Amino acid sequence: MKELNQKLAVIQTKPKAKKSSYNSFGKYHFRKSEDILEAIKPFLIEQGVTVTINEEMISTDPVPTMQSTATISDGKDAIHATALVGVDLAQKGMQTAQQFGAASTYGKKYALGNLLLIDDTEDADSGKKATSTTIDKIKQAAKPAITKQQMKQAKEYVAAGGKIEAIESKYKLTNEQKADITKVAK
Repeated sequence: MKELNQKLAVIQTKPKAKKSSYNSFGKYHFRKSEDILEAIKPFLIEQGVTVTINEEMISTDPVPTMQSTATISDGKDAIHATALVGVDLAQKGMQTAQQFGAASTYGKKYALGNLLLIDDTEDADSGKKATSTTIDKIKQAAKPAITKQQMKQAKEYVAAGGKIEAIESKYKLTNEQKADITKVAK
């Protein structure tokens, strides 16, 4: 699994998915799932992995809800990320198939975005700025948990004058682990 995590990290950091579409009503550019897939394809071959997207209906009441799951696999291990999207059946000017298609498109884009940590400073679909809290949560979730050996090294690092923030930037730490690491320095 460690190898797949490393391959995913490369794919999360190297490609740049352009925003090829423009919403003239909202006056903003946005990227589609096709833009993301186009950007990552060369890296999939380079890293020897595949990315797939599956969709399923998980609820119909009170609102039809679709779950899109983006998966990266090296043939042995797999990492999944999901997105939930409600289908707006009251959308004016759209037939039912178009309403489901629009929800499917959003679900695919957001599942890929979750898997690949697509970092938008602006949420193109709403025109609102993404909160730094949301971005921080995504970054935190992508960090590996600290191992026992790394905990020992972290304690030594802090005891020698290093900053806990440097460790937190690399690893997912519980409050207990932070307290355990910093108590050595006190």
